[in-house]
Amino acid sequence: MFLKELRLANFKNCETADLTFSEKVNCFVGLNGAGKTNILDSIYYLSFCKSFFNAADKLNIRHDQDFFSIHGVYGFQDKENELVSCVQKRDTKKSFKYNKKEYDRLSDHIGKFPLVMISPYDRDLINEGSDLRRKFIDGVISQFDPMYLSALLKYNRALLQRNMQLRQFAETRHFDRSLLQLWDDMLCLCADDIHDKRTRFIEAFQPIFQHYYEVVSEGKEKVEVTYLSKLDHKPLHQLLEESLQQDCSSCYTNVGIHKDDLEFSLDGHPLKKFGSQGQQKSFVVSIRLAQFEYNYQKIGYKPILLLDDIFDKLDDRRVMKLVRLVGDDHFGQVFITDTQQQRIERLFEDTNINHKIFEVDSGHITQLS
Repeated sequence: MFLKELRLANFKNCETADLTFSEKVNCFVGLNGAGKTNILDSIYYLSFCKSFFNAADKLNIRHDQDFFSIHGVYGFQDKENELVSCVQKRDTKKSFKYNKKEYDRLSDHIGKFPLVMISPYDRDLINEGSDLRRKFIDGVISQFDPMYLSALLKYNRALLQRNMQLRQFAETRHFDRSLLQLWDDMLCLCADDIHDKRTRFIEAFQPIFQHYYEVVSEGKEKVEVTYLSKLDHKPLHQLLEESLQQDCSSCYTNVGIHKDDLEFSLDGHPLKKFGSQGQQKSFVVSIRLAQFEYNYQKIGYKPILLLDDIFDKLDDRRVMKLVRLVGDDHFGQVFITDTQQQRIERLFEDTNINHKIFEVDSGHITQLS
């Protein structure tokens, strides 16, 4: 699977673009703020029906315009081209189509065009709150397991309703346990499956991650991702009962899989406290490459890989190693952004990797010879 063509109109700072890509490596070069990352974000849209950066779709419409559109043509071996389109107008609901047919549920699209993005924001996986780490694990599993995504959506809807019920109890000063029971039952029904699949994912993911860390860092440190969940020790219905008084006081559900976390460690020590900047960079690059590998093993074909401005904190030797790694036959189509055109050109001078280089300047994109 690879993205053959991309057409944009009024997406972020790009007025219009009509691009044809290499099946292997495609590079976007230009100054900071030129719009390189916006191109990657449009490709991300075609896989996930949303932006990697902006939760509100309308924020991605170019200034003073009424809409944006993204159209992609995908090629598959021994199959006809497949078309994906996203159109967002300021005053209407987002339209998302697959082969010209609009989706009733956007969740039905997730996993059709698997994609992994490596971004400078990945450092937030280490330094920010647990919600980002849950988003990581949920995003990986959802790309190959639609039943997991369905259970997660049902859980989140039940959680929202339970929290609203708790707030209503506080406002009316009246508590009715039976009104909570419906949402408790729904949470418990979904949580067991989610917890089980998260646990099995981490067990399978760990050795893949260790391998890529050794490749990227050229080190032998033991890296580990540990899944932390109260459901390891007690079933959710018992946890909810024990937490009921606290939940009523806070008007919030304080236990459940929405409170799970991932712990990152390096040689048994917390990465956030003891990992150097270079070790943390290698850690997050490796975790994304392991995500690629895991998805590849599950679905049987190669996800698209986006590398957004990841070279700044890697020395030249590791940059070359990484480019050659993702450029070999094991990886599929790769998109790279960088501020230094000369560095990109130098990386490909001594390789036979099929590639194209595009210059981005204030949203205007030109293919370089």
